[in-house]
Amino acid sequence: MGSSNIRDLLTSFSPSLDFFAISSGDGRIKIWDTLKGQVQTEFADIVSSDATELLGKPEGGHLSVDYTCMKWLSMDKKKKRKLGSSLLMLGTGSGDVLALDVAVGQLKWRVSDCHPGGVTSISFPTHGSCIYTAGADGMICQLDSMTGNSLGKFRASTKAIHSMSVSSDGRILATASAQLKIFNCSDRKKLQKFSGHPGAVRCIIFSEDGKYAFSSSVGERYIAVWKIDGSKKQSACCVLAMDYPAVVLDSRCIDTEGADNAGLYVLAISEMGVCYFWHGKDIDELRTSKPTKVFADKLSKNHKSTVPAIFSAKFQGILKPASGSLFLAHGVVIKPSFEKILVQPGTDVKLNSSLDGILLPISQSHKSKKGSDQNRITALDRANAEDALLPIPKIFNLVDQSGVQPVTSNDNMQVDDATFCVEDQLRSLGILRNNDERTSNSMLDSKILKGINLEANWPQRKMREYVLSMTPSDAYKLLKVLLSMWQSRSCGGKYVLPWICCVLVNHSEFVISQEPATQLLDSLYKLTRSKAEATHSLLQLSGRLQLITAQIGKAASNKIQTLETDNQMDTSEDEGVEEFIYGEEDEDSTDNDD
Repeated sequence: MGSSNIRDLLTSFSPSLDFFAISSGDGRIKIWDTLKGQVQTEFADIVSSDATELLGKPEGGHLSVDYTCMKWLSMDKKKKRKLGSSLLMLGTGSGDVLALDVAVGQLKWRVSDCHPGGVTSISFPTHGSCIYTAGADGMICQLDSMTGNSLGKFRASTKAIHSMSVSSDGRILATASAQLKIFNCSDRKKLQKFSGHPGAVRCIIFSEDGKYAFSSSVGERYIAVWKIDGSKKQSACCVLAMDYPAVVLDSRCIDTEGADNAGLYVLAISEMGVCYFWHGKDIDELRTSKPTKVFADKLSKNHKSTVPAIFSAKFQGILKPASGSLFLAHGVVIKPSFEKILVQPGTDVKLNSSLDGILLPISQSHKSKKGSDQNRITALDRANAEDALLPIPKIFNLVDQSGVQPVTSNDNMQVDDATFCVEDQLRSLGILRNNDERTSNSMLDSKILKGINLEANWPQRKMREYVLSMTPSDAYKLLKVLLSMWQSRSCGGKYVLPWICCVLVNHSEFVISQEPATQLLDSLYKLTRSKAEATHSLLQLSGRLQLITAQIGKAASNKIQTLETDNQMDTSEDEGVEEFIYGEEDEDSTDNDD
């Protein structure tokens, strides 16, 4: 997975850090066991609430669901390794709020159309019985965490809310739209207002004591720190600089015997997958502190297209002053690695990258060992990597009546001389007509369709006048011709269906009088039903093809950039070797890791 996709991921650790939820934008949610490093369960085909049934089958699928936010809610005050004591909360672009019971693998409740225009953020106190949601409608909704029942709502902004957060004690709430506002959760009154960010705020959190708020914005390479004291000051009290915009934030606050100089710990992950760590005894020391970086080690030259990254991190504890214990998810999305590390100020940490889950290059996958005859391996992309678990398909030769011989599909498979023509099989089943029958009927169809251009965009009024001018018997013949053309695929339903509808509406009595002798309406119903049943699969196929096409295009562009870089390096090497001082190269490589 390339580091440029970090911003598109939705991730969340369970309260006990034993499970990890991730969604990469395809509507599927994977739950990983962080201790075993294995997939615990996977959620897919959780369609939106407004999905209707089309002839008995649900419409859409996991590719039609757009998850916008994700957070894991703890239902128990004691952090235990139990999935049943927590719920995975999700918000969608269609405005629904969902609660997944990961222990039983099913949807616990869903609030339909909670925020028209989409849900943008979900937050809740550390041990609360309610959750808060924000959306593009500028509203804040309070929901019961067990049932999803509404406990109230209020308007926090006249514009769309980009991000929202609730303090750990549940007393105050922060929203970020055009401005950053602080509200009292009990009476919902505004306590403080800040200037905010010029761009859309990606994430906002509170410190554990509720005295500070941290926020990051799209396209801004810093974290703004806001002091919550009820004053009229609207500017940030501190800014923490980064090399790239932040996508994940976390913080810890350690009180030192009730003194004001409580230790502040801040954690952030940039779009490039690098983790930043700051520490300060107070806000002044935090302002001048230099961040400690944690980054994944680069792979070998054979895997240039795959860039390991850190895509989620959480504070696990503070073992000693000025240092923090972090729990990270890093590597690639297909097979993430989970690791606990100790970070100390001034000492950058480089993580070892694993080759698990990394796709093999095509040139490497076709190599055989010691000349042995092995099945060729085809490199799979991220979209269909799960198919590698399926057994090798077998093709049965049905021509040989003496016995059925399974033929393993490989490169040396020989094609039997006796082959079946799909067209002949369809014609034998009566689905397609013979050539002679097609020729004779084409002359009749041309007479009936004389004066009608099906591909022309006829107005409804003109189409109705033309159908009414026909006798009922001619209109019935036209209906049979149109149905035959649609069934034989000689004309698409886009052009045929408006005429069929017009004939049925204006000559319904005559058409019904001809039934059930001709069974025309029965054939029309079966054909319509078969077309509708295929719609669901076609939508899934279309979404999958779009996803694969985008991945192929991105891989091609990355390969071109890599080739251009290699050519530039070869050219510079031919011109001559420049002198350098040992030590400078190491410093430059460290600075460029992010």
